[in-house]
Amino acid sequence: MPKTAGIILVGNEILSGKVEDANAVYLCRELRALGVDVRRITVIPDEVQLIADEVATFSRDYDVVFTSGGVGPTHDDVTIEGVARAMMVPVVRHSLLVELLERYYRGKVTEAALRMAEIPQGAELVGGETVRFPTVLMRNVYVLPGVPEIFRAKFEALRERFRDAPIHLKNVFVGIGEGTLADYLNRLLVDFPLLQLGSYPEFSNPEYKVKVTLESRDRGYLEQALTELLTRLPDGVVVKVT
Repeated sequence: MPKTAGIILVGNEILSGKVEDANAVYLCRELRALGVDVRRITVIPDEVQLIADEVATFSRDYDVVFTSGGVGPTHDDVTIEGVARAMMVPVVRHSLLVELLERYYRGKVTEAALRMAEIPQGAELVGGETVRFPTVLMRNVYVLPGVPEIFRAKFEALRERFRDAPIHLKNVFVGIGEGTLADYLNRLLVDFPLLQLGSYPEFSNPEYKVKVTLESRDRGYLEQALTELLTRLPDGVVVKVT
């Protein structure tokens, strides 16, 4: 079975519209390329019990879980506490993180900054070879920051951990609308029930009307389905295939 993933975005700033999330879109694309099936994304406020409830559920339901946001020195950075509560362990201060913070702040680390040295008891520190601070991993939950630049750097340091059987993709751009196209797609799924098929209309592009995506972990199955679709579609409606 392919790996499954869930993403938890933590932050009142996302729910209020003050900040536009970029991490979920990035992570979905990267995980897809690695062959991981993202099953759910949720956005929740900076509340310890809500974080704990979501983390506990996601950790049970998915192979890997990523949290984004709520890690730092301020009052609303409560993700670590929420993850610890989900796993029913206390929060402890890690000596390596204290050392890294003291080095970063050149010996002038504040008590507030030391909050960033706290982890759930029993958690690991991973992916610290290429970034300044390692990532906290509690069982199958990776705790990542909300700042997109740092989020991406930390994920890049970890990405090979998640590689699975690749998902192969073909795009077919057609010059007919979904109303006409639907019958062809429905019949294709009857013959290829394991195919992941998507249909995305485009109203402002003069070149095509619908982008059709065909996906499968079996390249041969995908190629066969693509050939069938192209054969069945009326002459002249296919704009391009990528």
